[in-house]
Amino acid sequence: MKLTYKHKLFLYFSVIFGIFSVGVIIFEQSREKKFRTVALEEKLDASAEIINSALRTHNERLEALDSFIRLFPQNIRVSLIDNRGLVLFDNSVENVSQMDNHSERPEIVSASKKGTGTDIRRSETKRIEYLYYARKFDDLYIRVALPYDIHTQRHLKTDKTFLYFMIALFATILVLLNIVSGRFGKSIKQLRDFVMLTEKDDVADIDFHNDELGEIGTRITENYRQLNENKKNIDLEREKLLQHVHSSEEGICFFAANKEVEFFNSLFIQYLNIVANAPENDPSVVFTDNAFDKMNKFLATTNEKYFECKIRRQGKKFSLRVNVFEDRSFEVVLNNITKQEKMRLLKQEMTGNIAHELRTPVTSIRGYLETVLGQTLNNEQKNHFIARAHHQTIVLSELIQDMTLITKIEEAPQMFKMEDVNINSLLETLKNDLLLSLQEKNIDMQWYAPENMTIKGNQNLLYAVFRNLADNVIRYSGENIAVRISKYNEDRDFYYFSFYDTGAGIADESHLNRLFERFYRINEGRTRDTGGSGLGLSIVKNAIALHKGKITVKNRTEGGLEFLFTIGRM
Repeated sequence: MKLTYKHKLFLYFSVIFGIFSVGVIIFEQSREKKFRTVALEEKLDASAEIINSALRTHNERLEALDSFIRLFPQNIRVSLIDNRGLVLFDNSVENVSQMDNHSERPEIVSASKKGTGTDIRRSETKRIEYLYYARKFDDLYIRVALPYDIHTQRHLKTDKTFLYFMIALFATILVLLNIVSGRFGKSIKQLRDFVMLTEKDDVADIDFHNDELGEIGTRITENYRQLNENKKNIDLEREKLLQHVHSSEEGICFFAANKEVEFFNSLFIQYLNIVANAPENDPSVVFTDNAFDKMNKFLATTNEKYFECKIRRQGKKFSLRVNVFEDRSFEVVLNNITKQEKMRLLKQEMTGNIAHELRTPVTSIRGYLETVLGQTLNNEQKNHFIARAHHQTIVLSELIQDMTLITKIEEAPQMFKMEDVNINSLLETLKNDLLLSLQEKNIDMQWYAPENMTIKGNQNLLYAVFRNLADNVIRYSGENIAVRISKYNEDRDFYYFSFYDTGAGIADESHLNRLFERFYRINEGRTRDTGGSGLGLSIVKNAIALHKGKITVKNRTEGGLEFLFTIGRM
């Protein structure tokens, strides 16, 4: 069974105090016994002194000693021993001549060296145990002995009062130790309970004792609560930062010091797919793709904290920044810096583009009508010019309709109803609508999307996105090609789509970043030869923006154009 802190503390204190008490008792008992022995030896020494005085008084006549010794207690034994160890007199033995030499007796040996000596042993003559005391007087040893019987042992035995007192004191101390260890143990138990509660994140108020240990416990709990509160605040600020990063207009990715990916936003992946040679969902491709060679050289060879360079890809210009932190972790920021230039050019060319696009059909209609009104024509010729004028009015009407749609998307997005749109069903409808045009140019159109994939959005605008992209392929990409549409990724915020063809693509990549501009065309004759208002891709971009997404375009390595766009989860 595991002992509690209280029991351990009580056991430790009890053992320590027990050892101390036993030591005190042994020391006191030994000291008292010594005092009693010394007192008895002093009495025997006095008896020896009296006997010596009696011998000197009677001129050392042993006959006179018998009558004198009778005055002593009956159990006392007196012996006279000369320097050679011969027993001259012993009041308990009639014939001392038969007694052994006593020169080697312990008490005689001690007396010869120190003047006095004691010993407790069994007498070889009387066959009983004696307490012997010997004292040397000139050329004579006087030995006085008492039978070591119960009376003598009782006299030498120590008093038990102190022992009983120590036992009572030890019991009292044990009780006090139990109380004290209980107080300490309670505080330690409260600290343990507090730690266990912190593991469950269920910290309750604990009333510690009003002592030093209790003060420590109180400080620990206060510090924990403050630390926990600070942690919650940090987590809240971190969540705010992550939300900011997700909504940032920059592609951001955080890497650990060992180049492991820690966090990135969706825009970073989108920009990475433009800059990298092949579509990637893993941000660590920045360490292997040659577009990031300058960045990798900076990370490998310098200890600077900041790096910036420019990357041109797919007709776009990107800013690449690296911020290195104190722990050698770092962030990589990709930013599309062509947007400002694009807006400037758009503003400059908008007025001219509108005028140019309107002038062509209006001039054609005017010319046809002037011909009909100003010249004499037969009915067949009149009908021909009127039909041509009618066709131009249709072109003009489509142009105005497309411009109106773009304006509506930008200025009144709330007018578009959002509903569940089945992507597979929408693409099936699109293919059926374009079937004749696709067959005419031998274009194979296929898509890859999960069965019953549903997106929250506007049915007409989503249809317009795929329709305009498909129309763009039919008009400009050539014949005997393939069109592939796929949803290649998704996260909690976006669906990621790829729309590409295997056609001619665009040789000059400088045009790529302007394809979504209103009325932008690669050559002036393109619209007249192939039809269209010049606003198709602009409608695509604005429709995707209404769905919280973005779109980019790039030339494929294998040939053709690839549009990469996102549709937000609404």
